Amino acid sequence: MAYANTIDLHMHSTVSDGTDTPGQLLDRVKAAGLTLFALTDHDAVKGCHLLRQRCAQDTDAPRFVCGVELSCRDEGGKYHILGYGFDPDAEPINRVVAHSHRLRMEKVQGRLSGLKTEFGVSFPPEEVDTLLAMDNPGKPHIGNLMVKYGFAPTKEVAIRDFIDRIHLHSEHIRPPEVISGILDSGGIPVLAHPVYGSGDQLILGDELAERVRHLTALGLRGLEAYYSGFTEKLRGMVLALADAFDLYVTAGSDYHGSNKMVTPGDTGLADVADLPDRLRRFLDALPLS
Repeated sequence: MAYANTIDLHMHSTVSDGTDTPGQLLDRVKAAGLTLFALTDHDAVKGCHLLRQRCAQDTDAPRFVCGVELSCRDEGGKYHILGYGFDPDAEPINRVVAHSHRLRMEKVQGRLSGLKTEFGVSFPPEEVDTLLAMDNPGKPHIGNLMVKYGFAPTKEVAIRDFIDRIHLHSEHIRPPEVISGILDSGGIPVLAHPVYGSGDQLILGDELAERVRHLTALGLRGLEAYYSGFTEKLRGMVLALADAFDLYVTAGSDYHGSNKMVTPGDTGLADVADLPDRLRRFLDALPLS
């Protein structure tokens, strides 16, 4: 069966750092002709509840799978773990999400403090209150504020030249907690964009294989092999690791609305004629709405 670009399993809404509300995201997914999609907001499952309800009421809605993206770190570096097909009401995933959200809010406070002390950048109190009232504020939101008040010409410059230069001494959630929280909630943990580490870090060769080996031992079940930012060579590298470690593969654009120059369905699947076997096996393992 030819699927082209009708699957997208990595998308974000305003519940994290996207610019589309969950409802708007569904409208864009339908307009793009997708047949299957997942919402994978950072540190949140709120949008999954909203979309499950919306899709259940919409006879034209494509198939939907609950997802989440959780950042974690250990001695091997930083990882972004995607969770799929879990019960969004389950206690384990909600415990992990709550922990991750708490750490996120601490980072936001640390970044605001660092901008003020290290660069003399501060915002009106009402802007800070609005920022802290968001579901999951992060670097893009702070970067947009810096642009609004003339501290940087673009959000990207704000993040690169200011926000990423602030050294935070914060607690990090660790991979075993994230992976077990997904598994214990009936979900499938997948390593997002495996060749990308922290910031602009590119992880290749033996280092990448060691990271996959390490996470697989902790219960990782898949790799995001089809991704908007991958060249054919990078995709092939991830597919080879999926074969070597007998892992599922997934396909995602990392769509963030206007916060990224990526469109729904931009996963690289358009380059293949048939649904790859490891992706098909992954979809067969999911409870699809």
